[in-house]
Amino acid sequence: MTGTAVSGPVVERTQVAVVGAGPAGLILARRLALEGIRVVVLERRSRQWVEQRMRAGLLEPATVGILRELGADTRLRAESAEHRDIVFRFDGFSHRLDLEDLTGRVMTTYPQQELVRDLIELGLAEGQDIRFEVADVGLSGVEGSDPVVRFREGDREIELHADFIAGCDGFHGPSRGSIPANTFAGYRGDYPFGWLGILAEAPPSSTTGIYAYHENGFALASLRGPDRSRHYLQVDAGDTLDQWPDERIWDELDTRLESDEAGWTLNRGEIIDRSITPLRSFIGEPMQHGRLFLAGDSAHILPPTGAKGLNLAAADSTTLGHALVSYLRGGSDEGLRTYSRTALRRAWQRVSFSTQMTELTHVLPSADPELRHRLQLARLDYTMISRAAATSLAEGYVGFEFPDAA
Repeated sequence: MTGTAVSGPVVERTQVAVVGAGPAGLILARRLALEGIRVVVLERRSRQWVEQRMRAGLLEPATVGILRELGADTRLRAESAEHRDIVFRFDGFSHRLDLEDLTGRVMTTYPQQELVRDLIELGLAEGQDIRFEVADVGLSGVEGSDPVVRFREGDREIELHADFIAGCDGFHGPSRGSIPANTFAGYRGDYPFGWLGILAEAPPSSTTGIYAYHENGFALASLRGPDRSRHYLQVDAGDTLDQWPDERIWDELDTRLESDEAGWTLNRGEIIDRSITPLRSFIGEPMQHGRLFLAGDSAHILPPTGAKGLNLAAADSTTLGHALVSYLRGGSDEGLRTYSRTALRRAWQRVSFSTQMTELTHVLPSADPELRHRLQLARLDYTMISRAAATSLAEGYVGFEFPDAA
């Protein structure tokens, strides 16, 4: 990449400009860099912020395979844990789904912020151009052969010309907004509740994740290493953290996670992080416009119940990465022309599964709450006793791939 001072902004050029240093952008940049393709990654937040932001930590087998292929799995192999089964808890009873038995595959627990840190450290150590705390990012010329990303870095105005732009900048980033509204359709669904999530200095209460359905609402108990736990509660969309002091959180988790298992107890500890996140789904299509391609949360948002957001971002970036390499190294544009169709087929499947998991385990609005409650218990019961139904759910959980998906 070269820089030339002109009157006004500094003009630079690269082959691919990646907007966003989350999992989608970093995985894409890593793949391109390994193929000798010049890439610049732009991130508006600080390096510390993106490396410490608490996010999901459940990886599909395909995502683990992607990281292994990219040579970014050293710490993952040393510190992750296999996630072989999940527990559904409802009506006071626990039901274990053996993922390995039902699908032949297992999930892997590894926090997203650790994965991000691994990719950043690896990229910077190898000379990758990753720039943090850039401001005023704007895209132009994406319909032509010379798209441009303009941004401010310190007191410098920079005009970055690229062959292609990858918008990996999340739901609120500028990339999606650069696609004309009359060529883009967005499909959005909002839930009337959110998730209150906590990270606690408390040993895990179980060796696997517990998805609990209760008349008071959904609860999830999960682990983040031997000494920390990550738990979630379904709360009203308008609730604030002030309404949920520590004792109320722990008491409600105790109520919703009540179990018939002998000796089971919820381990309490100091809550060191908490937040309330709204639940929604969004898919925008197409995921490409001219020489701009969207990946990850810039193109779609999923309810977190199925832990699909990070995994879908990794899949998008892998498909896009292969397509860009094929074009820039071999001249074939087939992958670029079909990228949106391939990625959207997969995205709709993941949204469908996440919606299924949400509606199976959460209290939903109803004119007759008791009828709804009884029907939900019946659906959960059937899913647990029918091997066909359990296999279908487990297959979606570990990550279903269409035979022709990249």
